Amino acid sequence: MTLEDRADGMDSVGDALEEVLSKALSQRSLTVGVYEAAKLLNVDPDNVVLCLLAADEEDARDVALQIHFTLLQAFCCENDINILRVSNPGRLAELLLLGAGGAEQPPDLHCVLVTNPHSSQWKDPALSQLICFCRESRYLDQWVPVIHLPER
Repeated sequence: MTLEDRADGMDSVGDALEEVLSKALSQRSLTVGVYEAAKLLNVDPDNVVLCLLAADEEDARDVALQIHFTLLQAFCCENDINILRVSNPGRLAELLLLGAGGAEQPPDLHCVLVTNPHSSQWKDPALSQLICFCRESRYLDQWVPVIHLPER
């Protein structure tokens, strides 16, 4: 796989992530927030299929957040949970808050976990594409690939 092939595939990975988030939101299989994610990972890591860590350039200077990210990444790697970093948390907020009906106080969207709605793995092609992308990234020694959600 060349760098150009990988760059072309990034748009489709972003589209696949949007589809997975949309389905997970409708099936109530999302956990949102660093603290809530840590609680779920402590209790039931086997049901988590994807961990999203969202941060922009301003968040990169937040030392406490980066420590949380490091701990979450280590836990996910230890438990074979796929991880993606989202570089545009504003777009992630748009996707997740549309279904929330515009909550008064926006939730902490720095960490989002996608869980299995049932005990068996999803038979979802978009989720399979994301898992494949994560696996290919690990082969290229990029353990936490960064993606940019497409703007609409």
